[in-house]
Amino acid sequence: MRCRTNSLDNYNPLLETVKDFLVKIIDSGYFIFERYIPIKTYRYAVCGGGNLVLETVLYYICFHLVLDKQNLDLGFIVVNSHIAALFFVDPIAVCVGFLLNRFIVFPDSNLPWKTQFLRYLLTGFLTLTISYISMKFLVEVLLFYPTPSRLFTIFITVLLSYIMQTTYSFAIQRIKAE
Repeated sequence: MRCRTNSLDNYNPLLETVKDFLVKIIDSGYFIFERYIPIKTYRYAVCGGGNLVLETVLYYICFHLVLDKQNLDLGFIVVNSHIAALFFVDPIAVCVGFLLNRFIVFPDSNLPWKTQFLRYLLTGFLTLTISYISMKFLVEVLLFYPTPSRLFTIFITVLLSYIMQTTYSFAIQRIKAE
């Protein structure tokens, strides 16, 4: 049984149009970097960078405006505001990141989307765990400010994430000859 590629043929034509539009915009700056990095790495960097900006802006809004830098009392546990903001923002960033990676960065991956998503979630869980530990250490032990601490943890997790996405989440499955 052959696995389908990430074609949007079975989806809404509007999604295909949005995908094509994003690819054209992203690829429009590739000429600057084409001598240095492959297109897939470039797309990963641009999509990841865009997702990083989105995540950082959402984190800032959540930490400063929604939580007002106040701890979140859930009744049975009190969550520090910098950690609560992390857990509010991460699911959004994971979903946006998955869609960008699936349809723009790794369109050649022939793994079923459910397999890709599960692997992406596992990778996301690992990076969230690293982010959590890093944030606890940087903010609560070293007493660094939360937003720069978050940027630092993102830098570390991006390196790990890139390796895992290219070799695991969106790998190309070899199809056995029948």
